[in-house]
Amino acid sequence: MTKHGSFKKVVRRHAHDTGQRYTEALTDLEGLQARMFHQPVGERLVTHLRDHYGIDAVAATKASQHHDHVFRVDRRDGDPWIARAFSPARPRAGVEGDAAILRFLERHDYPAERLATDDAVSAFDDSTVLVTRFVPGGPLPVAVGHQGSEKFAIMGDLLGRLHTLPFDESVSRPGGASGDDPSREGSPRQDLMAALAFLDAVHTKVAPAERERFDRLRDQVRSADDGQGLPEALLHGNLLHAPDHVIVGEQGPVAINWKAAGRGPRLADFAWLMWGTWRNADWINLAVGAYRRHVELTDDELERLEAVMYIRPLYLGCFSYRRDVVNGRPPKEVWGFVNPEHIGAIAAATRAACR
Repeated sequence: MTKHGSFKKVVRRHAHDTGQRYTEALTDLEGLQARMFHQPVGERLVTHLRDHYGIDAVAATKASQHHDHVFRVDRRDGDPWIARAFSPARPRAGVEGDAAILRFLERHDYPAERLATDDAVSAFDDSTVLVTRFVPGGPLPVAVGHQGSEKFAIMGDLLGRLHTLPFDESVSRPGGASGDDPSREGSPRQDLMAALAFLDAVHTKVAPAERERFDRLRDQVRSADDGQGLPEALLHGNLLHAPDHVIVGEQGPVAINWKAAGRGPRLADFAWLMWGTWRNADWINLAVGAYRRHVELTDDELERLEAVMYIRPLYLGCFSYRRDVVNGRPPKEVWGFVNPEHIGAIAAATRAACR
């Protein structure tokens, strides 16, 4: 079979596994790079904000370690703003949903960033922009050994408080997936569908010696527990990914970057946080203790904790796998993300702390 014919077979399989039509699956695989990587021009963004809001914006500087579309906008006529100029592939409705969640969080006095203005969403070139108030402060303490352990108490508390907020139709969109691919925003299952796309996009480039491990990883993604049927809450979706998601401001910790937020299984949020404890007993106990001041996980949640903990590591592992193959490197980093011994040990220690 030719390489072209083999790719057609991959697309058909991807369509079957994701519930897409063939043309949708083809777009899913071929459009990954364009959808996920977006680099707006800061000078053009400043001009847009001046024209749209009538503010005296003077400069836009990148404000994120991981995303090129997030800018700090300095002004002569007021405090700085944060402007997120999302990928053109992200629908405006998604950004409007971010704004709705931030309004909801402000109504409930939850420590999150605030919208910069009532009309916080605007069209810029082919993308959509969300503007929020700049939060002065610094990142969470770096957790190393016993140093900075309060980081996990802070995040456990923020998640617990978030998961107890009342249900509201205005924030009922599905959430919990990373959403770095705008076509895969929504429930944690979308992280698994994105992971399949990362793998299938490079299927024909995988070396023969790597094929067995590739197939095993793909099967692991297809069979992963997406948390469906578990108790739901409003999720942040990516609180662990500091410093891009929590800032320690003058009034205390503030959760930022709500693109992944929405209604979903609360265990997905909690499991991702616990994965980041790296089997450190102090970090586990602090995170669990802070979370349990607000939420008690059910027996079913504790039983499925280990399985659900694989969702985001599989997503990140498959992202790294694709990147390595595209760059001609042996795909090694993935196995650190989805180490069964590591995940099993964290889950066991977390259950013990909860019980």
